[in-house]
Amino acid sequence: MARGGWVRGLNAGRVLRFAVVGGVGTLVNTAALYVLHRLLGVPLVVASVLAVELAVVHNYMVNNRWTFGMRAPSVRRFGKFNVSMLAGLAVNVLVLWALVHGGVHLVVANVVAIGAALAVNYVSSTLWVWGRNRGSS
Repeated sequence: MARGGWVRGLNAGRVLRFAVVGGVGTLVNTAALYVLHRLLGVPLVVASVLAVELAVVHNYMVNNRWTFGMRAPSVRRFGKFNVSMLAGLAVNVLVLWALVHGGVHLVVANVVAIGAALAVNYVSSTLWVWGRNRGSS
């Protein structure tokens, strides 16, 4: 993508909206995990997978409309968003592992890892998920 597209993607308001959506998504994930596992007795791994995907659906729908200004959701964009979230998860785990094994305190390492994953998620969302052909599905 041309440099101009990259610079436009760094809009501070859009980054803030994306981060807010991610924060609310964390609350959605946590509440869903609690309800599914603690209240409904769903096995932990299954409850976690369902809670994560519920948060991804939430984040996609809100980002689609509020962060990126699309009128209608798209199955294709939703699939791409899921893939990009997996990439962010991989970065989060790798950065966390590397920092903790390098002697960084767990909480500090986790905050840095979350920041790295946020950056990857935002860039992939801006350039790939909602990037080119923004008006198409």
